[in-house]
Amino acid sequence: MEETPPPLLGSNKPHLEKLTLGVTRILESSPGVTEVTITEKAPAERHMISSWEQLALQKEITTAEHPPTLPYQKNNCVLPEDLKNFYLMTNGFHMTWNVKLDEHTIPLGSMAINSISKLTQLNQSSLYSLPNAPTLADLEDDTQEASENQPEKPHFDSRSVIFELDPCNGNGKVCLVYKRGKPALAQDTEIWFLDRALYWHFLTDTFTAYYRLLITHLGLPQWQYAFTSYGISPQAKQWFNMYKPITYNTNLLTEETDSFVNKLDPSKVFKSKNKTLIPKKKGSVQPAGGQKGPAGPPSTSRSSSGSGNPVRK
Repeated sequence: MEETPPPLLGSNKPHLEKLTLGVTRILESSPGVTEVTITEKAPAERHMISSWEQLALQKEITTAEHPPTLPYQKNNCVLPEDLKNFYLMTNGFHMTWNVKLDEHTIPLGSMAINSISKLTQLNQSSLYSLPNAPTLADLEDDTQEASENQPEKPHFDSRSVIFELDPCNGNGKVCLVYKRGKPALAQDTEIWFLDRALYWHFLTDTFTAYYRLLITHLGLPQWQYAFTSYGISPQAKQWFNMYKPITYNTNLLTEETDSFVNKLDPSKVFKSKNKTLIPKKKGSVQPAGGQKGPAGPPSTSRSSSGSGNPVRK
């Protein structure tokens, strides 16, 4: 019960306000947003971080033929300094907010960072998997090479070491990737997004940069897909259009939103109406008397020369 305290309102404590970079006030002032809560977690102790860096969190498979000579498998990974400082401040992070529509409360935003105990390696096989069951390493696609704009993609085999930072509510996984395998150094880390089709998408170079993306995107559903080639889903675009993310990627999101949402431009409508008024002005300048004849008696056509002078002025 002590590890999972009740959620608190983000603006109740100053340190929580600093942790969320003040985004709680922005959410609370947004229309329809309700129940902005943060699950407060105690800081991780230094021995927990050092234990994670030295030992894996899962035991090796032991059978009668293979006694447990080594109860744990060496991790040999050094946490990046910014992620280590984050865990020394709070052992994980979870912030949620809801939307009230037609007297119905809908859970919408979610921001999460796994605790140090849940920072598990992604490609570790299950304890109860079948002997011939395929693993993530069997799904390795060597055709996904690095492009000019993006670095080399992670590998599920021993070439990379991958740990799960955020399960993304089942929409994918945000991972801490050590690019050069073990022993894994802190300077060799990057943050990548693994979608549900097991394709990799680069997010940031550091955890600090990713944390800012997490906060500035307000934890909107599927926001990580904004950094993929196929973008977010139509349903997520509606939420993005309603609650604009505070991010440097707004130009890209605006272009995608414009291509999806039909917008009525009032200026174009009024311009078409103004064009209909132009022939009327040109018609009044024309001195033809036959056009004025039907509007009045025949006697007015005789005085057209006298009345034409003011029109020409």
